[in-house]
Amino acid sequence: MRIIPQFLIAAPTSGAGKTTVSRGLMALFTRKGYQVQPYKCGPDYIDTKFHEQVCHRPSYNLDTFMAQEDHVRAVYRQHAQDADMCIVEGMMGLFDGYDHDRGSCSEVARLLDLPVILLVDAKSAAFSTAAIISGFLHFRDDVKIAGVIFNNVGSAKHEAMLLQVTNHLHVPCWGLIPRRPELMQASRYLGLDFSEKNDGERLADLMEKHVDWQTILQATRRELSETVISQPRKKNMNIWVARNDESFSFIYAEHLDILQNMGMVTFFNPEEDQAIPADIDLLYLPGGYPEKHAEALMAAKTTRATIKQYIEQGGKTLAECGGMIYLSKGIVADEEKYFEMTGVLPFSISMRKQDRKLSLGYRQFESNKLSMRGHEFHYTQFVPQEDMPNSIAQVFDAKGNAVDTSVFKYKHLIASYTHLYWGDNGIMKLFQS
Repeated sequence: MRIIPQFLIAAPTSGAGKTTVSRGLMALFTRKGYQVQPYKCGPDYIDTKFHEQVCHRPSYNLDTFMAQEDHVRAVYRQHAQDADMCIVEGMMGLFDGYDHDRGSCSEVARLLDLPVILLVDAKSAAFSTAAIISGFLHFRDDVKIAGVIFNNVGSAKHEAMLLQVTNHLHVPCWGLIPRRPELMQASRYLGLDFSEKNDGERLADLMEKHVDWQTILQATRRELSETVISQPRKKNMNIWVARNDESFSFIYAEHLDILQNMGMVTFFNPEEDQAIPADIDLLYLPGGYPEKHAEALMAAKTTRATIKQYIEQGGKTLAECGGMIYLSKGIVADEEKYFEMTGVLPFSISMRKQDRKLSLGYRQFESNKLSMRGHEFHYTQFVPQEDMPNSIAQVFDAKGNAVDTSVFKYKHLIASYTHLYWGDNGIMKLFQS
């Protein structure tokens, strides 16, 4: 058993600044020489990229819908073994889950026995925040709110009013962060804009000045149990993974660990024209923003042609969301331009404003006696056509309601808008035989 600082940063609602404050504390503690292991509650694959920028180590997802509780515990404990502290960024509001508080970050806090730092957006409010904080303090006895940080504090007078709140409630105030609009991360239609320059140093400076980080270190110390995920014997597969800064970038850290245990992993950038070998054992095309880089992807003709040839010859392939878009006939852009893609799948994808619609939520289905779970988040849509291929499975949301998400199988290719979580469902068994 080791005793190290461990905590989860949560908020009453989305938009309170969890990612900004989480990154700031991660950057601050990293700068002070701590090995900080970052995590993200839920299925988000963008915030984890920000964590990795400042911690210089992969950030892992903790999701109690996509994985069993034992798996979530094991992921958390294994990647904390060589860390000096663990910081978990929550999602949405503390108790917001797919069904009441099921799947919420409060469930993760209970599961891992983590103290919660409640981040409260104090903009345009003062003593009224007492009612909000009091509700969170007493809503569930098994969720321990250890301290409060206020964000978007307007002035010294505002600070004094907020300190009255925490004094009244007898809860520690561990930070009063002033309003800094320039540090708000730009937003994209799929989430935060990770193409912006890393501002970790500025965030670390802000946290050091306005957060009682020394007290946080002492007050959040908890025992860490040793757990190692059982990994199958390493195989000798030749695996190629599409990966770059944006168009193929939505990859769970756990998946890279799994692939590297399966064999030799080679990363390649589909925007750079190159031939893909015909003798590889598995091709993985993850999600990202291929529609933002459609011109560069279309220009890489050799890459597109050899990927199509590989799949047509029976090459094993998994394509998720953006990866599926890349395997389509092409992308229809807002300017009515058409960008050719690989043409493996017999449909086109529209990113035109008039066709754009949010498809969001957890997904689950069964195939080949395996239970698959994952998450869907996109605005692009299929271009309507009469001869759309059939889905190999009926897909459901987290509550068991049927949704119209399709899962396509062509030869040894599996493709869907759903980002599957492999860590706990055995999907890689489909590609190992």
